[in-house]
Amino acid sequence: MPATDAMRRRLTWQIAEVSDVVDETPRTRSLFLNLRGWPGHRPGQHVDIRLTGEDGYQAQRSYSIASAPEAARLAITVERIDGGEVSPYLAGFVEPGDRFELRGPIGGYFVWTAATSEPLFLVAGGSGIVPLMAMLRHREAAASTVPALLIYSSRSIENIIYREEIDRMSADDGGLVVFHTLTRRQPEGWAGGSRRIDREMLKSVGIAPAAMPRIFICGPTPMVETAATALREIGHAPERIRTERFGPTGA
Repeated sequence: MPATDAMRRRLTWQIAEVSDVVDETPRTRSLFLNLRGWPGHRPGQHVDIRLTGEDGYQAQRSYSIASAPEAARLAITVERIDGGEVSPYLAGFVEPGDRFELRGPIGGYFVWTAATSEPLFLVAGGSGIVPLMAMLRHREAAASTVPALLIYSSRSIENIIYREEIDRMSADDGGLVVFHTLTRRQPEGWAGGSRRIDREMLKSVGIAPAAMPRIFICGPTPMVETAATALREIGHAPERIRTERFGPTGA
């Protein structure tokens, strides 16, 4: 298929039908979608979703793909943003059988595949874990032995998205190290971090610059900027750091 035809296909709206929903946290839900002719995606890409009201009003938002390319169904994970136009519906009211418009996959900068040989260094804040989880799921599905590290910041243990799956992955795979830090509330006996991600945490827990890891950072803008700056100061090459951020408009 010519490149222009493939691009046109990715940017054409199609109907997605919800096949299943899974509540990940009190504010976050994963939607599993059926689509006809899905062209496939790379971990880190996103889709656009468009909702149309009975009066014809439309609202559109972008959401990272959560599923691995190898998965049977496309999945997105949506955090409910109070006052938003799209996320309250997707994260709170959608049921199996519901349909909405979707186009994608979109994006080529913030992507990773198991064909890469360098260590994988992931830094996430809140729902910024979603595209990074697609990378970890792909790494597992491809039986990749590339060393991987995830530093994941959440407000509390109840807010850790994919908590059980991440714990299972790290327990089953000696090549994957996961470090959680909780910024607002920690349970009794908590052994992880208890502050926001900062330079000292990235230096002491992270992969050393000499290993030349591929680094992906995703989360709220302040966290992403802080982490990216700190990693450069520690000695990581800027061209090896990829960032994706979100703000209050992603609702």
